[in-house]
Amino acid sequence: MNRLLAILVLSSVLAACGSTPPVASTTSPPAVSPPPARLQPAEARPAPAAAKPTVSELNDPMSPLAKRSVYFPYDEFTVDQKYVQLLSAHASYLARNPATRIMLEGNADERGSTEYNLALGQKRADAVRKILSIKGVAEKQMEAISYGKEKPKATCHEEKCWQENRRTDLVYPASH
Repeated sequence: MNRLLAILVLSSVLAACGSTPPVASTTSPPAVSPPPARLQPAEARPAPAAAKPTVSELNDPMSPLAKRSVYFPYDEFTVDQKYVQLLSAHASYLARNPATRIMLEGNADERGSTEYNLALGQKRADAVRKILSIKGVAEKQMEAISYGKEKPKATCHEEKCWQENRRTDLVYPASH
């Protein structure tokens, strides 16, 4: 009988260890989270996109407003047709910005007397002022002055330098 009891115990133990099909669960399986991202050293990480700095059209070197000089032939103060588009761009800017002022600085080359060059520089500045005025710039926004030969752009004493010095510069205040 002991033997029979031993066989029964052994068979029940073996039956309990046998594989049984899994019971269907009514709960959903646990959520599997993605593996954590590997951290990269700072120099390997792409830099965040920097906000593009806004550049005023007055300070943009690609803007037509970047050109700020009108040049004149020797002993002349009539604005050449090739500068009308440039002056139109400045006039449009000034019309859109009525609080902005502009200084028109007339210049001459070193030849001629001080008095003559001051008068010629003033006529050049006034010629530019007249065109800007015709194009809609308010008189209160403009001031025309002459430096004569006192503010040369180029300092050599030959024609290529004198050409650089016969001009009117369009100067905006430093705050722009």
